Amino acid sequence: MAKEISPMMKQYFEIKKDYEDAILFFRLGDFYEMFYDDALVASQILDITLTGKDCGQDERAPMCGVPFHSAQNYIAKLIKNGKKVAICEQVEDPKAAKGIVKRDVIRVVTPGTANMDAVLSSDENNFLASVYVDSEAYSVTFCDVTTGEVITTDGDNTVTENQLVNTLACFRPKEIIINDSAIKESKPVIELKTRFDFYESYVPAFYYDYDNAVTELSARFPSSQKMMFWDKPNCIKSLGALFCYLKETQKIDLSHIQEVSYYKSCDYLEIDLSSRRNLELTETMRDKSKRGSLYGILDHTGTGMGARKLKSWIDRPLITAELIEKRLDTVEELTANPGIADELRDKLRRINDIERLIGKTVYGSCNARDFLSLKQSLEHLPAIGSLVSKLTSSIMAEATLNFDPLSDIYTLLDSAIEEENPPLTIREGGIIKDGFDTELDKLRRVMNGGTSLLAELEAKEKERTGIKNLKVSYNKVYGYYIEVTRSFLSMVPDDYIRKQTLTGCERFITQDLKEAENTILGARERVNDLEYEDFMYVRTTITKNIERLKKMAELISTVDVLCSLAKAAALNGYVRPKVNDGSEIIITEGRHPIVESFRRETLFVPNDTYLNTTDSRFSIITGPNMAGKSTYMRQSAIITLMAQLGSFVPAKSAVIGIVDRIFTRIGASDDLAGGQSTFMVEMNEVANILKNATPKSLVILDEIGRGTSTYDGLSIAWAVTEYICENIGAKTLFATHYHELTELEGMIDGVKNYSVAVKRRGDDITFLRKIVRGGTDDSFGIEVAKLAGVPDKVISRAKEVLSAVESGDKHAEKSTVEKLSIAEEKKVKANELRDAIMSVDISTLTPLEAMNELFMLQKKVGELSED
Repeated sequence: MAKEISPMMKQYFEIKKDYEDAILFFRLGDFYEMFYDDALVASQILDITLTGKDCGQDERAPMCGVPFHSAQNYIAKLIKNGKKVAICEQVEDPKAAKGIVKRDVIRVVTPGTANMDAVLSSDENNFLASVYVDSEAYSVTFCDVTTGEVITTDGDNTVTENQLVNTLACFRPKEIIINDSAIKESKPVIELKTRFDFYESYVPAFYYDYDNAVTELSARFPSSQKMMFWDKPNCIKSLGALFCYLKETQKIDLSHIQEVSYYKSCDYLEIDLSSRRNLELTETMRDKSKRGSLYGILDHTGTGMGARKLKSWIDRPLITAELIEKRLDTVEELTANPGIADELRDKLRRINDIERLIGKTVYGSCNARDFLSLKQSLEHLPAIGSLVSKLTSSIMAEATLNFDPLSDIYTLLDSAIEEENPPLTIREGGIIKDGFDTELDKLRRVMNGGTSLLAELEAKEKERTGIKNLKVSYNKVYGYYIEVTRSFLSMVPDDYIRKQTLTGCERFITQDLKEAENTILGARERVNDLEYEDFMYVRTTITKNIERLKKMAELISTVDVLCSLAKAAALNGYVRPKVNDGSEIIITEGRHPIVESFRRETLFVPNDTYLNTTDSRFSIITGPNMAGKSTYMRQSAIITLMAQLGSFVPAKSAVIGIVDRIFTRIGASDDLAGGQSTFMVEMNEVANILKNATPKSLVILDEIGRGTSTYDGLSIAWAVTEYICENIGAKTLFATHYHELTELEGMIDGVKNYSVAVKRRGDDITFLRKIVRGGTDDSFGIEVAKLAGVPDKVISRAKEVLSAVESGDKHAEKSTVEKLSIAEEKKVKANELRDAIMSVDISTLTPLEAMNELFMLQKKVGELSED
């Protein structure tokens, strides 16, 4: 006879069926338990013991568990391993439950919705992206639930298949939800997983239904907000799906999400995915670390909010001169007033992450320590406001005008929240200060000084009755009582109620004593309940002021970034660039900010850059490997980007005509995951540039065509140069070993030759790292090989072969060139023979025709063998 499943497991299965893609944390007492496959997976990831539980089935169910009070760290580890976690809580008081306690999932934690310190990095957003794609267009909405930021954008798939990829690269989401049909509609969607490290969730089609989305958004946003995106149906779809997903997983009213920003890529300097990687803007290519990136050089922020904003400025530089100049004005003012700037940075370091504290408040995951952190931050706002008011740049003047010290919030927190080591939980008391709540204070006196209360009652009763030896006592059986000796029983008042008779005395209770008893014994429980109510009052008050808090968080983060840029400028000797809408880039004695920072013991050689869209729009740069060509080109791009994000730049002077896009094709490696060779990767990047560059773009090209044969590579490089010069007109720096390209100066308008200066002494060379006018026809390849430590025997033989090639000597091995030529010719003939064999249709040949065909094939094989 089959065993019957226990009621608790029936409840578990009923809940689990709705969360098949998540690990279910099932609350049982003080533990979250996991069962079956969830337990098998979680026990391995979390390195916890796997046990079993008798659930009324033939076999014990695999089970593991974690304590509820430390569950956050375990959940974080699962999230970091790409899992979802559904948190199932008891939703009724076990004491009041009839039968099994009711349970339900209160939240699903996913990589893109995690709002816990153990998962989050303070200096980067945790974006969830909702992607909608059809055959013609796309929309993507980004949401960081930890800060309440929501950004939506859309685009046309016919413009460029890379636009969606570039947008995702700009925001780097941790999780993407996507419509089921998208995988069939768009090549970029298929490739997303190979390009980004994210968790993907495919959601029901109705999430992206337009009418469903309109209903969802109409209930959430007022008409003034809806107007910003209401005329963009694809944005409506991705927004609607995002909020459906958040409603399903978060199960709370995300009141800190109060507006939606529409992102126009044309308002920012566009940088494609490969260019972000090549320029190492926010992380290095080698190990994805901050150190060694532009962000690492510029980051002197004091707050997590400021660090995230600085990263967003680097990711999305401006293209409007007026806005750039406002930032530069402020950086200049701060560098000119180092005393104020240093004081500001000192105060900013004392500001905690207000944005994420707001998010925790809305989520209900905040505790007293979080509120203390918020209070400590608000304490320094008046001093920051005073310092900001001393500055006159337009950004700082506007900040002064809008500055809100949030004094009322500070006063509330200061009066309410206990400062001396409050507990992590909010149900156990010890979180509310004395003096905040009169009733709470009274209960605490009772709880902590019950003796005092009883002494007061005893003195009162002695005075009322005249019984001098009356005393109030207590035992575990009868509780509190009034004891009167027999000699005074005649003086006992009528309202005394006899409780116990002893040989020498009687024991009584009164209504006052009964109330005192109830007060004392129930004080602790009531204190905890009242503290929780007071805490919730504080939380509700803060929630009502979220808009004010968010505005101040935005203001503080902006001030923090500008102070950071001023600090970087002062430390590294950067200068203010002149930014305009012209077509020239003029950099005098420019330096690579990252390379320079790692060369503190050696002098970095600065170089000039001059580009325009007329007579100097295409610079061909020749010279040996390791001489500094790539560094020079990268620094030109980075200096341009720094200027457009509002930073001072590493140069003696700089005039930057605003560019709309930066493209780089620097180096290449096989894309094994995508099934592409080095040459295919290279050509994909070149194709992207040729499709999307404009006359206002800046293009960096390094060694086009080296992934194929010399003649093919040279031909491609030559044609690309002609196309950019004649059809696009973009400002371009092109480093190459094809010295034949230097012939293009004078043949094509706008082409100029440059080279890296090298000093030669016999067989030894010294790289001078200086870019000079004019080309070179010497790559110094053998000399560079010697510098790299290639054995002398190899170097000597290479010189012999080179000499033979250059002199045209056909003796001794027929010369390398001839051997290569013969090999190429053989390859062609072999291909022709193969094609001839494959083209024969045997089924249509007569015997005589077959013999003739075989004779001809034998003849061709013989010719190939002779060669």
